[in-house]
Amino acid sequence: MAIAKAERLMNLALCLLGTRRPLSKRELRGSIEAYLEAGSDDSFNRMFERDKDDLRELGLVIETVENLDGDTGYLARRDSNRLPPITLDAEEAAALGLAAKVWQQARLAGAASGALQKLRAAGMPEAEDAYEVHSALEPRIPVHEAAFEPLMLACRDRRPVIFDYRKANSARAEQRQVEPWTLECWRGHWYLAGWDRERGAERVFRLSRITGKVRSRAGAFSAEVPDVVTVRETVESWAGETATRTARIRLRAGAGYPLRSRATGVRDRGDGWDELEIPYGHGLDAWLVEFGPDVVVEEPADLRADVVDRLRAVAKD
Repeated sequence: MAIAKAERLMNLALCLLGTRRPLSKRELRGSIEAYLEAGSDDSFNRMFERDKDDLRELGLVIETVENLDGDTGYLARRDSNRLPPITLDAEEAAALGLAAKVWQQARLAGAASGALQKLRAAGMPEAEDAYEVHSALEPRIPVHEAAFEPLMLACRDRRPVIFDYRKANSARAEQRQVEPWTLECWRGHWYLAGWDRERGAERVFRLSRITGKVRSRAGAFSAEVPDVVTVRETVESWAGETATRTARIRLRAGAGYPLRSRATGVRDRGDGWDELEIPYGHGLDAWLVEFGPDVVVEEPADLRADVVDRLRAVAKD
């Protein structure tokens, strides 16, 4: 279905760009095979209006012109849809080259390399690559989750999805119906921000907790997509990055290195455990549960109670 729609949009765009006069709906329907196969006029009209809106959202400037006989025609003038010359300085070219290398190990490698070659052919300056020969560092964004690609495509195409999701404090996965907005990588993990239809609110999901396949669903979004989606700020607040308090925990020696990197103070107790002071904010309890028996909360009491409640919930499931 996605391929058929992409082909239909391309054919419509070519028709609108290739005409010197406005084309009516009747003429467009007779020129595009997918429109000829529409079962009724109403079905065609709905399909055409959706396609026209999709092309405009992709950036194609479509003019609506009323002819002398009162019919409405459509065309896309080439001068209105021609990009200005691309001018990049050496630093901007270096940034694009580095961005392409980031995706070198992912499914986007081909698209990133192709885009870079086209820009260089158009005159983009060759930038010295600091990562090419002399450095052992390799910029990379890890993409291990199978859910990444279908969710990336769903974000791009504005398609609702359904997937099974396991919360940090639960041993069982629950089905979620989500309108995906954007993906972001934070501290080596990928997160999806979107609108949870059942809960009627914005939610952020960690891709590593999605189980099974991500399934696309037809239909438009029911919630408005915000101009700015603050995935990182949301995740940071859940992980305690915006903490205003301090928690004291016991951590088994040789375990919990992510917690150690966050600690503001570490003391060796001499009994196989270390005592850590950790910035305390909303969501720290969910993170501590992931370390299981290697972590014991000393204080504050409310954090200890929250961790115990989460562990009991997991044991109950």
